[in-house]
Amino acid sequence: MTARSNTVHDYPEKSGSASNLTAKVLSDRAAGEAYVASVCFKHGPPKLVGVELEYTVHHRGDPARPLDPDVLATALGPHTPRTLRPESPASPLPGGSPLSLEPGCQVEISSPPLAGLRELDAVVSADLRHLRSLLARQDLELGETGIDAHRPPRRVLSTPRYAAMERRFAPLGTGGITMMCSTAGLQICVDTGESTGFAARWAAAHAMGPPLLAAFANSRVHAGRDTGHASARWLAVLETEPVRTRSAAADPDPAAAWAERMMDTPLMVLPRENRPWDAPEGLTFGDWIEGAGAAAVLRRPTVADLDYHLTTMFTPVRPQGYLELRYLDAQPPGGWLHPVALVTALLTRPSTVDKVRELCAPVEGRWAEAARAGLADAEIAAAARAVVELGCAELGVTGLHPDTITEIGENVLARVDGARRAS
Repeated sequence: MTARSNTVHDYPEKSGSASNLTAKVLSDRAAGEAYVASVCFKHGPPKLVGVELEYTVHHRGDPARPLDPDVLATALGPHTPRTLRPESPASPLPGGSPLSLEPGCQVEISSPPLAGLRELDAVVSADLRHLRSLLARQDLELGETGIDAHRPPRRVLSTPRYAAMERRFAPLGTGGITMMCSTAGLQICVDTGESTGFAARWAAAHAMGPPLLAAFANSRVHAGRDTGHASARWLAVLETEPVRTRSAAADPDPAAAWAERMMDTPLMVLPRENRPWDAPEGLTFGDWIEGAGAAAVLRRPTVADLDYHLTTMFTPVRPQGYLELRYLDAQPPGGWLHPVALVTALLTRPSTVDKVRELCAPVEGRWAEAARAGLADAEIAAAARAVVELGCAELGVTGLHPDTITEIGENVLARVDGARRAS
């Protein structure tokens, strides 16, 4: 797993020797596909784990009040991301986690990749405590669900990327602005794994998605209204562009399939100096390389352009050189470790990975149903119960303290048991 942040807000800066690669012009589509396959799927023994925690931010005592970005910047001080204050030093939190902001000023902690859950728990919990203490000084607090339960979506950050995204998604409905400005997710980052077994790991990470999405869904209420959906957050994601959110199909060569898909995906934004970043309609990255259509008037794309294009995908699982599982709603600040430990346990041993695929096969691909009905869907609930039981039985491989394992096991089993009794 690499140490780079997964959240890219502006065009990558180039300096030193890195510019030699990022400025390299891509010669043809084959070169683009080869690059994507090489950087998105890096192989080796699964050793590292990371997490990205997103939270909505509210004025304490008045959570429906529009967030004041000046108050937020004052609270964050030297940790304020440059997307809000360009002059900020944007210092990482004390444990080393960079802090970033989503378009509605949701905060995001991105942990460094760490060698085990005990270390991850120690670093992220400390950084999260520090963040909460900073916010509390300005009477701000973190939300506890995957969507803003109190306010409608409102874009606060004025970056060229976010402005172009808002314009692009607007004709498709409210999903885009909601995803950008009202949602908060919990993203789990795990190593891709050995070259001989990573296709199974990739498939399992997808297969467990609908049951775990349902098990940890908590974003039913948005802007003071009961949406009737277990995860209104994930439905908002699905209501953007299907080409960016569609789950990958099982494939014996995921790297080649993903590389081909990246070439065939239209540009979402086109970073340009002193001009809006709106991309020509329907222009794929493959078209851009080949100079087809609207690309005929553009400069040739570089490796940096392709790196940026990769950040515009919002799939349930996104390969970043490691696997980034993006489908879970944000959990309350004290509960983020529970799903992270469960997912880590489910993906650690090849035999468990195979069992995950078997248990989840009956509901594979049922993302929308899981988001709408959650564990009220009997088939999804049964798969969730089975995969949670499997994960709890495997928690010993995580290296967490036995008391922590007991707490996590009781919590996640209670989730699926409670849903089963309620139905």
